[in-house]
Amino acid sequence: MRKIIEVPYIDQTQNWPTGCESVSSVMLLQALGFSVTVDEFIRDHLPMMPMGDGTGPDPDSYFAGSPYDPESFGCYPGVIVKALNSYFDQAKSGTQGEAASGEVRWQAQDATGISTQQLLREQIDDGLPVLYWSCIDLKPSYRGPWWTLPDGRRFEWTSNEHCMLLVGYDTDKDTLIFNDPWDGHGVVDYDRDLVEQRHREQKERAVIVIPER
Repeated sequence: MRKIIEVPYIDQTQNWPTGCESVSSVMLLQALGFSVTVDEFIRDHLPMMPMGDGTGPDPDSYFAGSPYDPESFGCYPGVIVKALNSYFDQAKSGTQGEAASGEVRWQAQDATGISTQQLLREQIDDGLPVLYWSCIDLKPSYRGPWWTLPDGRRFEWTSNEHCMLLVGYDTDKDTLIFNDPWDGHGVVDYDRDLVEQRHREQKERAVIVIPER
């Protein structure tokens, strides 16, 4: 059986070389019926902090660097949850594009540690894409670099970090289907075992959206 959610595709490569999280978020927003660009999302909603000489932010609090800078790093679910909910809050107040349904109010949640099978059952089968951390081109992750956080703690980045939008699955081919914003990959099937392994290497980070109760 093949299940896929039709989602507009955006390529990050030229304009936002380290902006996979923001690009995937905007694809998700557009799938929900919102009218927003990647530049608007970054400018108005994404918390960012520049890297220093051996120093930098906690990637769960701020994007480490800038999505426009190929030498920057990225961010984790805490940043994207904050950015998406900032967007949703403005949408409620009428200052952002409205959802296609007109009445749906959305909330982003950190889904780190939730099994992929549960994400498929509770999100994809309900027509809701998932922001899913894995590795770029499914390359193995590796440790480092390291930097010092503002509070003095030492932080270790896991390199080859990449965020894609999970949009479906194929049980016959044993694949997961993604809108992969990197290098024009488009809507692509990835071997489920391999992409889940890379997902575990990135601490099973994920972000979901749910209708507000």
